[in-house]
Amino acid sequence: MTSKKIFKWLYFGLQIKRWLFLILIGVIFMGLGIAYLLKEAYLVFVFPEWIGTITLQWLPRWIRGLLFILLSASITLIGAWKLNQSIISTLIPNKKHTEVIDSIYESRFLRDGPSIAVIGGGTGMSMLLRGLKKHTSNLTAIITVADDGGSSGRLRKDLKILPPGDIRACISALASAEPLITELFEYRFNETEGKELSGHSLGNLLIAGMAEITGSMENGIEAISKVLNVKGKILPSTLDDVQISAHLNNGKSIIGESNIGKKKDSIKQLTIDPIQPTAFKEATIAIEAADVIIIGPGSLFTSILPNLLIPGIVQSIKKSNATKIFVTNVATQFGETNQFNAYDHFKVIHDHVDANELIDIVLSNDFLVTEPLLDKYNANPVISNADEFPKNIEVILENLVDQQNRYHHNSNLLAKAILKIIYKKNIF
Repeated sequence: MTSKKIFKWLYFGLQIKRWLFLILIGVIFMGLGIAYLLKEAYLVFVFPEWIGTITLQWLPRWIRGLLFILLSASITLIGAWKLNQSIISTLIPNKKHTEVIDSIYESRFLRDGPSIAVIGGGTGMSMLLRGLKKHTSNLTAIITVADDGGSSGRLRKDLKILPPGDIRACISALASAEPLITELFEYRFNETEGKELSGHSLGNLLIAGMAEITGSMENGIEAISKVLNVKGKILPSTLDDVQISAHLNNGKSIIGESNIGKKKDSIKQLTIDPIQPTAFKEATIAIEAADVIIIGPGSLFTSILPNLLIPGIVQSIKKSNATKIFVTNVATQFGETNQFNAYDHFKVIHDHVDANELIDIVLSNDFLVTEPLLDKYNANPVISNADEFPKNIEVILENLVDQQNRYHHNSNLLAKAILKIIYKKNIF
């Protein structure tokens, strides 16, 4: 075990230190008992000379005491380490490198973490969840079901099910299964593996199959989550078959999520069909019970707004006593948020659903560099411009960007910024 692993045994809230202390008291009393017996033996019996040699009688007593303490500590640590490996290899045979303390940490510390509901979809949501799962297992991902392109769109059309793509991404982000299992879940077939399978993700097919076996998509998600030991819940925002349309400033309209974002024309309004989808009840319950509600990050018009156009979702957010945080993107998105700053993202939400009581805090990236983003992204960094927000909205600026890919957030920095807000404001 590394020194970090050893000190992890002393973390607060694990309910371990009291038992370690009790074991130490037991060992001390055992040592005292043996010492009394040895003293009695020395007084009664005459031992051969070699006994004195091997028990280091030729050294001062204090040196002998220190040597025996060091020997005892070494033997105890080695025994604990080997016991740790033995227990884990027996109880969790596929996790060869897992430590007992890691399992205890996950089951106790993360279980007692803040309750967080995240609303969105796509890469932004999975990035955030990947960071948050290291701090709490009380996570609920509430995701859009408007996707109608690629593998998800094909399965949605052929099997009449909710699109599984964003569900798959969230499952992969929250799964604690072996990396190889997660990689297999994300595997995408190519043309050489058959025309019918080409473009399909194995995870999408598994979710679709599990939905068929269990009788519904929500039951299928729950079953797959158990198989991959997902930390948290993944819920669709609605079970209705919804479709979104973008109405542009030039008067034209784009129908279907997969068609939005392909043209540079700016979007004036987003609508959803049916006009008032029914919110999934479990999703509204999770929102109202959360300590913190996070909206975003993600594609503004295709991942975030489709959830907020469901009246029941918005009503639950406003009804909740949770602290509501909107995370702005770190880069603009071609065809959706061309030249947008942080306030522009907020204003779009406000214009569609009225952000009063919907957002308390805006969390935005303030780490900007002069070097432009790569041309392939056709994007620009999002400027925070905190002074443009209404007085009742608190704007918090943090370094949130991934330096290796400045088009995305850094999952660890984003999660730490959110936890900083939670503990600073005594939300939890």
